[in-house]
Amino acid sequence: MRVGFDTSPLVRPFPPGIVRLVRSAVEALEERGRLEVVRLEPRPEEPLSRWRGALGSRVERDRLHGIHSFLSAFPRGGSGRRVQTIHELPWRHGCKENADWRHKAWAAFGPLFADRVVTATEFTARDLRRRVLPGANKLRVLPWGVGEEFCEEPPAGVVDEVLLGKYRIPEGPFLIAPGAVRAKKRLALCVRGLARLHATGGPKANLIVSGEHTADLRSDLGLVQKLGLSRFVSTPGTIPEADWPGLLRLASGVCVLSASEGFALPVLEALGCGTPVVVPADSAQAEVGGPGAIRVDAQDADSVADGMRRAIEGREALRYVLPDRAREFPWSRTAEGIEAVWEELA
Repeated sequence: MRVGFDTSPLVRPFPPGIVRLVRSAVEALEERGRLEVVRLEPRPEEPLSRWRGALGSRVERDRLHGIHSFLSAFPRGGSGRRVQTIHELPWRHGCKENADWRHKAWAAFGPLFADRVVTATEFTARDLRRRVLPGANKLRVLPWGVGEEFCEEPPAGVVDEVLLGKYRIPEGPFLIAPGAVRAKKRLALCVRGLARLHATGGPKANLIVSGEHTADLRSDLGLVQKLGLSRFVSTPGTIPEADWPGLLRLASGVCVLSASEGFALPVLEALGCGTPVVVPADSAQAEVGGPGAIRVDAQDADSVADGMRRAIEGREALRYVLPDRAREFPWSRTAEGIEAVWEELA
């Protein structure tokens, strides 16, 4: 079966998680070879919305069975089948990010035109069902995957510890808040938890906040200064993909406290490296992390502090246990799920 895949996130600016999803899923599909994958990408100068609107005409021209979108937006015109992906409904969880009228419209009306609607977690699927998704029988849950580079031991000849100097990480335990530079990531909660950890006699852990510098981050750094934590919090900017597994292996814990996530790849990536994750109790992150995730009350800084303490103190005992959860999510499993969706539509 010949299927067109919207791979525009590989050539246009998109969040890192979406880029990894598209790249890894498409590569896994191509390696398996059960579907004939046709990559659909816009020209550099072409407006994305105009390009996507014209994609429908390629179905007949390229003899495609249909078009698979890894985004909520997809071409409605033209012949062939359509698969839409809805990652999350952030406005249902009080988040303004990705909650403009376009996202809401695609989530509300896209399922009327799509032949199947894909989401990555049962958490988001429940959100969709709660709002009486049009054609709810179209909904399929297909978890994302995690790369083999996220493992508990570095490759032969690689010394992770050089990253401590590269990113000027002080001695002692440190936690990572991946991409916590936007309001929905709730860095302020993480910072307050760190303050409580220090104030209650816990380990004097450092916090590494990855991601580009934003207005939200600057606001949260004001809180860091107010709480007297400036020497314990560092913001190295965007971490190159090549360094990410090593940093996760060195960390004592990873905090993913977002108010809304569709899947939260850093949860699986941390577990693959044997690093505990601290997540909100009722969340997509908790679903992905499974029984090994440290669940906390995301409204309570003391609960977050306790989660941080448990991560730091349990780190070594869990190093070779947590990766078992990540191994349940190879990208080949994601590809297999996509293949099953298209076999339904054959």
